[in-house]
Amino acid sequence: MSKSIPAATYSHIGVCVADIERSKRFYTEVFGFQIGALYEMVNTINDLLGIPTNVLMTSQMMQLGNLVIELIHFRDPQPLSSGLRPMNQLGLTHLSFTVDDVDALAEHLEASGGKFLRETRTVIEMPDMTPAILLFCTDPDGTRIELYRPAGNLA
Repeated sequence: MSKSIPAATYSHIGVCVADIERSKRFYTEVFGFQIGALYEMVNTINDLLGIPTNVLMTSQMMQLGNLVIELIHFRDPQPLSSGLRPMNQLGLTHLSFTVDDVDALAEHLEASGGKFLRETRTVIEMPDMTPAILLFCTDPDGTRIELYRPAGNLA
């Protein structure tokens, strides 16, 4: 007798942020996310979060098509910062967006409070196609974001 796998569908990705208003502006201005539901939590999900002490948290849902990002801001306890995570550290490494012009969007992203990691710009040549272009940036809190223009057929 085979065991059936319970059904699951995508829900969202959570990103811890230092300033909820700054992050809302960043994701709406740079990528066009729409602002969704806002939740204020006071000591209601401590066990879920693994934080036994006082928890004062804001959860702001942001949506772009089918992609939903939950911006999570802790007023207490204060968020921890560890700088740019190495790509070979286990766990979530980056968010990735397909774009038409990686350089223009990276410049706009930087003007909106993120960081353009210029040294990561990579061009992958493809026979009989326009090259693929990839680069990394970060949001204002250091979450790594990949901008990707796929290779395409020559016109």
